Amino acid sequence: MTSLFAAVDLGASSGRVVAGRVGPETLELTEGHRFVNEPVRLAGTLHWNVAGLYAEILRGLRFLGRDHGVPTSIGVDSWAVDYGLLDDAGALLGPPVHYRDERTEGVAEEINRRLGPDALYQRTGLQILPFNTIYQLVAARDTAAYRAAHDLLLVPDLIGYWLTGARGAEVTNASTTQLLDVHTRTWDTALASSLGLRPELLPALRQPGESLGGLREDVATEVGFDAPVVAVASHDTASAVIGVPAVGDRFAYISCGTWGLAGLELDRPVLSSASREANFTNEAGIDGTVRYLRNVMGLWLLQESVRWWERSGLPADLPTLLADAAGVPAGRTVIDVDDARFLPPGDMPGRIAAYAAETGQPVPSAPDEIVRCILDSLALAFRRTLREAADLASHDVDVVHIVGGGARNALLCQLTADATGLPVVAGPVEATALGNVLVQARAAGLIADLSDARRLLAATQATVRYEPRPGIDWDSLAGRLASSIAKV
Repeated sequence: MTSLFAAVDLGASSGRVVAGRVGPETLELTEGHRFVNEPVRLAGTLHWNVAGLYAEILRGLRFLGRDHGVPTSIGVDSWAVDYGLLDDAGALLGPPVHYRDERTEGVAEEINRRLGPDALYQRTGLQILPFNTIYQLVAARDTAAYRAAHDLLLVPDLIGYWLTGARGAEVTNASTTQLLDVHTRTWDTALASSLGLRPELLPALRQPGESLGGLREDVATEVGFDAPVVAVASHDTASAVIGVPAVGDRFAYISCGTWGLAGLELDRPVLSSASREANFTNEAGIDGTVRYLRNVMGLWLLQESVRWWERSGLPADLPTLLADAAGVPAGRTVIDVDDARFLPPGDMPGRIAAYAAETGQPVPSAPDEIVRCILDSLALAFRRTLREAADLASHDVDVVHIVGGGARNALLCQLTADATGLPVVAGPVEATALGNVLVQARAAGLIADLSDARRLLAATQATVRYEPRPGIDWDSLAGRLASSIAKV
């Protein structure tokens, strides 16, 4: 006997509605509806088309009810940091601004000068990223929309509000705002006030597993059924970490998609000056755990390169590109994938070539050379991040789990095993949706705890193991990369 759950999973480039079935020895996903998440530039500002996403979510829920039946509950996860502002009647005051928009340029530096980076890190434990919610809000605080706002809702909480009418902030996603106290997991209202922000905009916090209530009447009519919405670990990385089929605690993870979130699952934050200087973040995980990680640019460089070649009329079949890249000599050119030039959309191959020229390395020109450069460089970035995390947290690691879309990339998985010197277990690809479903199943009483969930994952989900191979001098490549970073 199995129970049905609906997982709404919104990523930076696509979203989907997934049917999940959970039983004593069963954990199965069926993708019911997938849709594109394409940002739009309005009057010079990059926004998310959140109304279009919501319409697709309703369509997907309608399909799920038609094809699978009424779910036990619905859960929503998405990317972090971005938010919508509501007026006092609950209407959205414009589409949420995209984290890649340029409005936060220079804001992080200004706040760090004012508050001191150590003091801010001790309060929030957060990695300094220019698009953290705190910097977005400082950039927006003089706008008409901000002045008129009555509530601030992060993206999954906004979707939950439209589905149920209930307002709140799920804690794993709230922890990415840099406005949550890392010690108490409550809003740091004094910090918000000190920056001229309005703490009354911050909604009440929810824990994963809490019910938001049933669907609004109009929504139930639209989708053809009523079901409660349950707060899951709504930051997609938090859900993905739940979806890691690990045994014990001596593991590292890489949630690899547009971003590569690489780190450890800990029972307490690491707040040393060395941790801050290495730019590690302490985000909230389920059941009081800490996601100690660093954001690596991830497959964004590859995705944007493929888009650029497609726009330019060049062949851009990804499986062919990866197969060709496997034949390119390793380590000809390595780049700092976290260099700020690689953050915006655009001519990624041209930027990679420019970086190579600036640092005196061979300039990759053919697509297979550029793909190999990206993957070698990502493997180096993962190696550096995981070694630093283990050292800073005094946490031993025996295996690396890669979940998400990157688990399909056999060349990247093998290179990561080679670079780290550790076995890599790749999969499940659908870790985020699985984590979403598992939290709902626990709320329904079908799963006891996180260990129980991971035992079910290990028993039901296919994975591929990659053992490290000799041959590439990764120490030498790491030294060359460090030298290139010093030149740019």
